[in-house]
Amino acid sequence: MSKEEISVKIFKALGHPIRYKIVKFLYDGPKCVCKLNEDIEFSQANLSQHLRILKEAGILSSEKVGMNTHYRISGEEIKNIVDSVDKFVMSYFNDSK
Repeated sequence: MSKEEISVKIFKALGHPIRYKIVKFLYDGPKCVCKLNEDIEFSQANLSQHLRILKEAGILSSEKVGMNTHYRISGEEIKNIVDSVDKFVMSYFNDSK
């Protein structure tokens, strides 16, 4: 896979509102999938699909802790992308007033 294809895969994964919400929910640290299921108002199967897409794009990683699976953002680079988008959106709204 080329660098461009990997970049597009990351943007596509982050481009879905539910997946973006998942990443924002995990921004402050790892959380159990049970907590994600409480916060994200979709079925377990739907949530699992979104988590799989985020993992395949390299955005999230997971680990088993006892009987539970905990998800985390895979690196600071992903947080930097989210921060950059948030800053852009703020400036976009401030400039459009």
